[in-house]
Amino acid sequence: MAVPAAQSPMKLMALQLLLWHSALWTVPEATPLGPASSLPQSFLLKCLEQVRKIQGDGAALQEKLVSETGCLSQLHSGLFLYQGLLQALEGISPELGPTLDTLQLDVADFATTIWQQMEDLGMAPALQPTQGAMPAFTSAFQRRAGGVLVASHLQRFLELAYRVLRHLAQS
Repeated sequence: MAVPAAQSPMKLMALQLLLWHSALWTVPEATPLGPASSLPQSFLLKCLEQVRKIQGDGAALQEKLVSETGCLSQLHSGLFLYQGLLQALEGISPELGPTLDTLQLDVADFATTIWQQMEDLGMAPALQPTQGAMPAFTSAFQRRAGGVLVASHLQRFLELAYRVLRHLAQS
């Protein structure tokens, strides 16, 4: 794939970082790929704020579990994937239910924001993606263990998304 000469070395480095991260995650759709330079500053700043909020929610869930287009499309796909994974954790425990609900709402809101921006830019596919097969956590232990893994991967995904969005906001 030819890289346009107008792309900066930082954007290329961010793209390489995203591609490297996708090799570590078994579901490549969960990783944003590369920066899109035509994104409005206000949109990027809103995304950064949403990523930080979701990171806080994800960190709270992970802490509780342990102690008891290209870029936009990939970002949306990743968020959509995590929506399904978080839904699979429903019923994890009564004390974690409210945190999980908040996290699900925040991820869904962020995915909607990304989708709306894709539509505004004319980049959205004709149909929204459909959720593939999600794991079935049949026991409390499986939900808790799955929860630890989902929260951990979600945190890494959001950290990477935040770095890319921050870089785009500074461009």
